[in-house]
Amino acid sequence: MESINDLALGFGVAFEPTNLLYVFLGVVIGTAIGVLPGLGPTATIALLLPLTFSLDPATAIIMLAGIYYGSMYGGTITSVLLRLPGEAASVVTTFDGYQMARQGRAGPALGIAAVGSFIGGTVSIFGLVFLAPVLADVAVAFGPTAYVALMVLGLFLITSLGTGSTLKALAMAALGLFLAAVGQDPVTGTPRFTFGSSNLLDGLDFVAVAMGLFGLGEILHNLEQSETAQTIKTKIRHIWPTRADFTKASGAITRGSFLGFIIGILPGGGGVISSLASYGLEKRVSKNPSEFGRGAIAGVAGPETANNASSTSAFIPLLVLGLPSNAVLALLFGALLLHGITPGPRLITQQPELFWGVIASMFIGNLMLLILNIPLVGIFVQLLRVRPVILVTLSILVVFVGVFSISNDPFDMWVVLVFGILGWLMKKTGFDAGPLVLAFVLGPILETSFRQALLLSGGNFGTFVGDPIALGIYGIIVVAVVLSVLRSIWHRQRAGRVGETIDV
Repeated sequence: MESINDLALGFGVAFEPTNLLYVFLGVVIGTAIGVLPGLGPTATIALLLPLTFSLDPATAIIMLAGIYYGSMYGGTITSVLLRLPGEAASVVTTFDGYQMARQGRAGPALGIAAVGSFIGGTVSIFGLVFLAPVLADVAVAFGPTAYVALMVLGLFLITSLGTGSTLKALAMAALGLFLAAVGQDPVTGTPRFTFGSSNLLDGLDFVAVAMGLFGLGEILHNLEQSETAQTIKTKIRHIWPTRADFTKASGAITRGSFLGFIIGILPGGGGVISSLASYGLEKRVSKNPSEFGRGAIAGVAGPETANNASSTSAFIPLLVLGLPSNAVLALLFGALLLHGITPGPRLITQQPELFWGVIASMFIGNLMLLILNIPLVGIFVQLLRVRPVILVTLSILVVFVGVFSISNDPFDMWVVLVFGILGWLMKKTGFDAGPLVLAFVLGPILETSFRQALLLSGGNFGTFVGDPIALGIYGIIVVAVVLSVLRSIWHRQRAGRVGETIDV
């Protein structure tokens, strides 16, 4: 009953005219950048961070969150029509969505994706309402040692469950921790890694680093791409799915909602993992698995539902534990810190308007997305006709003007330029910027908790394994390591058996 009262408070915040406007702006921008291949929510949120400083914290997070889950909708459009995922999590949708489009059924594919995304997001929001307060009550008992273990768990899972090479991800996480240490020691005030520069005494500015890596770095990378957007020649008709379509997709939507919710809660989980897991599950439970890859509507409904469900439930570790589970949420974490708000178990009691306002805004945002995506698909598709040179010019202008407007410090412009080049080089060499930013955000919390634990224990390192909560978290890390090793061994053995079969 208390959660219902709290949610009513949240709707009071979300229905304020200003917040309603920014929910709408967030989901429209999110859908638009989901349609535009190569931009994505990470770069967009990084570009818009400076614009949020003049907003109320709740309004800022409501808009940025709308961009995040709105992009999940938008990425579906080009996946179905062009076999070109606008967002990484929409890659799986190309398998069957594009085949449906070739069969003249692009409309039902987009329609079932929109309905599934709405249901998955709504299920996750209800889970947020009832699970977050319970988890917060448990997390209040966390001391410094437990927070050290929690930060280590977050960093480990981000690097081990993400995409790409684990070693490269670990290297980026280590670089992020190093960059977080630049500045003055939080206890003694001694300069660290400043190399005699007074500009580095306050550390590296989060916005400048993020806009460099994800904003300028993404722009430089896209300038190298010679691919041009394809033109939509066919008209999209009959978007609303038939009763038979709903019958075939209902099971996939139900399973995708709960699967996506669970995966989204896990640090390191996300849209890519949840959509892949949902597709694999649907193919396994299907009576006709051979139809997958040939236009199965369940192959669109399940992944799209799980994708949006996970992007919503990922706010549980962010807001309740202060643990961002991907690069986008790391930027939202940074946005909260820049507004003087620290995500964690006390956020619900100390900032109830913000916490419940953001959750309530998700109900409204998902409903807006459903209404927008059914009749306005044709309008969003026209964004593919925008010339890349126009987008690049506007993006570069926003990057530098936005960074300079924060503190009017020319040094931050150099930080953006350096990290922009670094982000571009990382893209070329296969390094993911996500673990770097996550470690950069979590590093100060990890260090502060580590120093507090040592001060409270008189310098006894045994305190880190003497806390039952910390031991439980370390146990989760051990289990994750074992499962990762076993999965790697299984994949190698399977590849070997396939190779032997081919030789025969």
